[in-house]
Amino acid sequence: MATELQMSSSADEVDFPYRALSRSAIASILLFVVALLGLIPPFEALLALAILGVVFSLLAIRSIRRYPNEFSGLGLAKFALATNALLLVGGIGLHTYVYLTEVPPGHVRVPFYKLKFDAEPDRPTQTAFELDGKDVFIKGYIHPSSGGGMLRQFVLVGDLGTCCFGGQPKSSEMVEVTLTGGQTIEGGMTRRKLAGKFMLNQVPRKQTDFDNAVFYRLKGTKVN
Repeated sequence: MATELQMSSSADEVDFPYRALSRSAIASILLFVVALLGLIPPFEALLALAILGVVFSLLAIRSIRRYPNEFSGLGLAKFALATNALLLVGGIGLHTYVYLTEVPPGHVRVPFYKLKFDAEPDRPTQTAFELDGKDVFIKGYIHPSSGGGMLRQFVLVGDLGTCCFGGQPKSSEMVEVTLTGGQTIEGGMTRRKLAGKFMLNQVPRKQTDFDNAVFYRLKGTKVN
């Protein structure tokens, strides 16, 4: 008599538990990708996202180790931890090096906020009087009203808000730049670095396409 073989429907079941990929590990990778933009001026502030990336990756590693049957992605979390930490350290080092070496010898670094007069009526700041006739290094954006194409003369402003969304800048928020030695620069939204001789207009004069008079001028000898 033939023996009938029967398969068990319960005792012999093979259990394949599902483990969810850690959301914190995924978030840390996404933060790393966005923080990469922080290597590009003027988006340095985005490097701060790498700090969040480190935090999220540590949380992911902790959760996966505490609940190994519920979460997966330990390798991904460790990779995110290493890359975010490396990006943070490397990015800070890169921007620090650039900051310490970008000013040409014999020039004075001038932040735009040192030229902006916060009260009314608008007038040149004390810093502007002290810089008159000196070689300076300044960073800013070409105002769209300066025109397009390759420019030899343009108006420089301190930030993108003033450049593209702030309308007419105040007199103390703009510098009229004239490039020397046949140099030209292409207009656009890229932050520019300029070195040259700073001059204070003793008698403010009007600039075409701007409602406010120009207080400051720069004869640019070097542009980047």
